[in-house]
Amino acid sequence: MRVNWNYIKLTLLSMAVIGLYGFADHRSKKKRVSDISINFLGNNDLYLTEATVNKLLIQNYGAVKNRAKEDLVLNTIEQVILSNDMVKNAQVYLTINGELISKIVQRKPIGRVEGVSKFYLDDLGEHMPLSKHHSARVPIITGKITGKSLEDAYTILNYINEDDFLRKNVIGIHIEEEGKYQLKFRLENFVVNLGSVDNLNEKFKNFMAFYAKAAKDNSLEKYATVSLEFNNQVVCTKI
Repeated sequence: MRVNWNYIKLTLLSMAVIGLYGFADHRSKKKRVSDISINFLGNNDLYLTEATVNKLLIQNYGAVKNRAKEDLVLNTIEQVILSNDMVKNAQVYLTINGELISKIVQRKPIGRVEGVSKFYLDDLGEHMPLSKHHSARVPIITGKITGKSLEDAYTILNYINEDDFLRKNVIGIHIEEEGKYQLKFRLENFVVNLGSVDNLNEKFKNFMAFYAKAAKDNSLEKYATVSLEFNNQVVCTKI
C-alpha cells in the first residue's frame, strides 16, 4: 500500500494548529484583567464620573481588576453600567493585553423642569435626574407640568435646538396651561406668547422677521409681550 505522506503531513499540521490555538485560548482565559479604562464619548459635560462607574461595578458586579478574564461576563457588565440613570449607551470589551475598555454615551438633557419634582428632560423626551457633578445650561421649564405639557415642551425644545439663534437665546419655557406656552429670552425683557405647538415653523418665521426689524430700529426694549398666537400675525404690547 502506498502511503500518502502529504495527507499525513496536512493532518499533523492541522492538529498542531488546533493544539496551539487551544493552548493560547486557555492561557488567554487564565489571564487577569490588568486595568480598567472608562471612556465617555461625545458630550464633554460629565453627569457621572469614572469613580461613579467604578463604584457601580464594585457594588453590583464585584471587583473587576485582577479578575480572571474567563470569569467576566461582558454583557452583564454592560447592563450594570446601563442601570445608571445618566447612561444612554455602553459598550464593554477586553483587549488582548487584558485591559477592560468601557465606552459610555451619556444621556443629553435639553430642558430642566422646575416644579414639585426637579429633573431634566432629555433628547428622547424622557425624565433624567439632576446630577451632583454637573449642571446643564438648558432652558428652564416652569408652570403647570403635566404629561401633555411636557410633550409639547419637548416639541418646542427640539425646534429651538435646530435654530442657532433660538438655541443661544431662549432660556425658559413657561407653561400657563396645556396649549399655552411662553418663551423667555436671555437678553430681552419681553415675553413671547407662543400659544400652542401648532404651526411652529410659521410662528417662528414671523417672530424672526419682527425681531430683525425691531433690532434694526432699536425698539426691542419697548415691548412687554410679543404674541405669536394668532394666525400669521405678530401682536405686540408695549411697556
